[in-house]
Amino acid sequence: MLPPRLSSRARRKAGEKAVLARQDRAKVKEQVASGELFFFDLFKDERKSITRMKLVDLLQSVPGIGHARAQIIFERTKISPSRRIGGVGHRQIELLRQEFLLIKNSRKSGKLLVVSGPSGVGKSTITNRLRADERFWISVSVTTRLMRTGEVDGIDYIFVAEDKFNQMIKDNDFLEWADFAGSKYGTPKKAVDEALQDGKNVILEIELNGARQVRKNSKNAILIFIEPPSWEELTARLINRGTESEQSTQARLDRAKEELSAAAEFDYVVINHQVEQSVAELVSLALR
Repeated sequence: MLPPRLSSRARRKAGEKAVLARQDRAKVKEQVASGELFFFDLFKDERKSITRMKLVDLLQSVPGIGHARAQIIFERTKISPSRRIGGVGHRQIELLRQEFLLIKNSRKSGKLLVVSGPSGVGKSTITNRLRADERFWISVSVTTRLMRTGEVDGIDYIFVAEDKFNQMIKDNDFLEWADFAGSKYGTPKKAVDEALQDGKNVILEIELNGARQVRKNSKNAILIFIEPPSWEELTARLINRGTESEQSTQARLDRAKEELSAAAEFDYVVINHQVEQSVAELVSLALR
């Protein structure tokens, strides 16, 4: 017996539902891939478009899980690759959780690189070149200083009021913090730990006292000191960038003399003759 024929209107409605279901599934995969949505939350989703979604499609949207790793997970859990989200039982969900934990624990932790040097030496220029390199994660410092023209909150620095910064000190939220040129700067501890556990090479661009704190608290940190080609060039850079008052510039130059004398405390010294070369040296130190 042949199945009943659908009317044009019924076929149109069915087609519209199918399109909406595909859009739902595509959006969910994007959210899982970006970290906006937690993988295991989808097993509580009662939308038909999601319950009918194949587990293999959702699994492969998780960062770090491609086709090969997904097949290994199915073999180890004895779950069928054709299983749909709505058909995954509690026991199978727990098996998947165990596999995710194994993947997390097997990831190689990244290296912690501390980049320091006097103001005007080019630290920010060097580290910013690595923002697009997915092997690296550039820590964004919290500061109480005023935002400069062209800077973006949350990208260049996290700008906070003095009382907020002091509360973060009390809450032990910083890996290190220090006063510099009349303002406070600190490195958020939680974000650094998460990036390292995710296998990223973390770069901290901080001043001398902060670097010393990291050396004391993180024995595996690699300390890299950036030196200018000459004192004359460093002086010219600070004066010509025009972001400081004459008094502040002089304070930074006085501070630079002290910082340059401390270069021997660092594991490596990179002389910033040319930015591209300095970036290459930094990458080499991280990946060796």
